[in-house]
Amino acid sequence: IQSVGIVKDSKVEHLAPPFKNVPYLMKDLFEYLKKSDEIELIKSCVFHYEMEFIHPFMDGNGRMGRLWQTLILMEKYPIFEFLPFETLISRDQEKYYQALAESDKSGKSTKFIEYMLEVIDNSLSELLDFNNRTLTEKDRLSYFVSLKIHEFTRKDYMNIFKDISTATASRDLKKGAELGFFQKTGEKNKTKYRLK
Repeated sequence: IQSVGIVKDSKVEHLAPPFKNVPYLMKDLFEYLKKSDEIELIKSCVFHYEMEFIHPFMDGNGRMGRLWQTLILMEKYPIFEFLPFETLISRDQEKYYQALAESDKSGKSTKFIEYMLEVIDNSLSELLDFNNRTLTEKDRLSYFVSLKIHEFTRKDYMNIFKDISTATASRDLKKGAELGFFQKTGEKNKTKYRLK
């Protein structure tokens, strides 16, 4: 087995540390997560960057880094369950790879942290702008479907649209099921919805 890395246009963008070092590096990374006093926003960015840098898998390291960042943030700030990093980063993947490359070159995760904090800031601003609009049933359903929450309850739906009543949420979800956006299972307080 050889080291893995990121290749773009037949040029090696990033060469991961030797595979023998991966278990130790990952152990250190989880220790950092447990023991560091840094705020979750910074910790999550560092973890994401280091996961990419260590590159423990042949493929999917970026997705794993983004998933871990979401989980770290969600534990402290539940709103992050509804901010899809995949979508936000895919809007301008060049900047993502550029931030990774700059951090690799400098040997510090600073550039990547700055980039991710900007992504987070923009996404929170968008969410706030969205929540301050007067939305129609169609607006709410379209936005909710775009979040790609595969299984949810009426309560989850109302956590996104905090100013609607339970009756409005029920009407929205009934309409969404009729339109084929999602499938309803269960009854009363056991009702769940699944994206189609």
